[in-house]
Amino acid sequence: MPSDIHLNRTLACLIGVQICINGCMAGVRMAAPLLALRTGQGAAAVGVLLALFALVQLFLSIPAGRYADRHNFKNPVIWCMGFSVLGAGLAAAWPIFPVLCVSAMLCGGANGSAVIVLQRHAGRLAHDPVQLKQVFSWMAIAPSIANFVGPFLAGLAIDHAGFRVCFGALAVLALCSCAAIYHASDLPLNKGEQGPEQGSAWDLLGESRMRLLLLVNWLLSSCWDVHTFVLPVLGHERGISASVIGIILGLFAVAATVVRLFLPSIVAHLKEWAVITGAMVATAILFGVYPLMQSSWTMAVCSILLGFSLGGVQPMVMSMLHQITPPHRQGEALGLRMISVNVSSILTPLVFGTVGAAIGVASVFWVMGVTVASGIRAAWRLSLFTPRGTGDGKQ
Repeated sequence: MPSDIHLNRTLACLIGVQICINGCMAGVRMAAPLLALRTGQGAAAVGVLLALFALVQLFLSIPAGRYADRHNFKNPVIWCMGFSVLGAGLAAAWPIFPVLCVSAMLCGGANGSAVIVLQRHAGRLAHDPVQLKQVFSWMAIAPSIANFVGPFLAGLAIDHAGFRVCFGALAVLALCSCAAIYHASDLPLNKGEQGPEQGSAWDLLGESRMRLLLLVNWLLSSCWDVHTFVLPVLGHERGISASVIGIILGLFAVAATVVRLFLPSIVAHLKEWAVITGAMVATAILFGVYPLMQSSWTMAVCSILLGFSLGGVQPMVMSMLHQITPPHRQGEALGLRMISVNVSSILTPLVFGTVGAAIGVASVFWVMGVTVASGIRAAWRLSLFTPRGTGDGKQ
């Protein structure tokens, strides 16, 4: 069982690694479409480019999880760092559309795999359920920082030095994770984690608690995607300017980050299933009233409240997932979760874009609200399950 000093040091290293690799991907995801548009590519081509960031993760998530289960932390994450550097470096060397597509696949796949590896290792650092929630509350802050650092660095580089320097700087950002990797330490794979010979990753879905948790996670991930996708369209219909729409979306992200900053100090008093159920109830209500808001400030209030509601979900889902999954298969379980998240990211714009065109944008919020409300019972049923254990197999 790791000491508190070891846990804090290693956790800081894991957060640093994720900021570097995730920041590289976020920067490339912003810069590559801009370059494609400036070189004459159409909206359809840009859509394909953006889809490649998530699409490749569908095929890599389970293999990455299995590799992490068998090889621990450092080896897999070094591979992820290498592919991130390669992806951004290729775009810097040959900034043409086919290479940008390859870069999208490399950076997207590397980031998704790194997240699985880092989350698995973070879960193994905790020695009780309270510490497990604290660990994942801190880990949830890393994507928020990365999604600011990467695009900010990319924007500065593009404006002052051009796209080649931008991609080169993002490659250096990914390479900076070397320092954090070096100072992090692996945990031994003990006998309790080696487990029996495992079958297909999909066998994990044979347990009802895993199915329920992934269902709830998928519903709430879809809410995040729907808000990001539909709010600009709804704001345009209300006559709200692009800058104000950007501020409203920004307030949502800030609220989600603030919740995650406070979670580590209060999770000892929270049950995972209660937080998830409460988030689903609040989200269903907010999606119901959101389309009724006509002014920008009332929409901003809804956006902030939705950020508070959804921001605390991921740490709770991660905590439950580690408690209900055998230690030697946690990487695979994280891979399944990553697949569900990326399916949501790919399908949500397509499905709800079609729904919005057929019955109106406001109705998309109501349809999503009803869908989330229908999943509240599933979230409540999570309270009936007894945890299997935490990171190192000890309670």
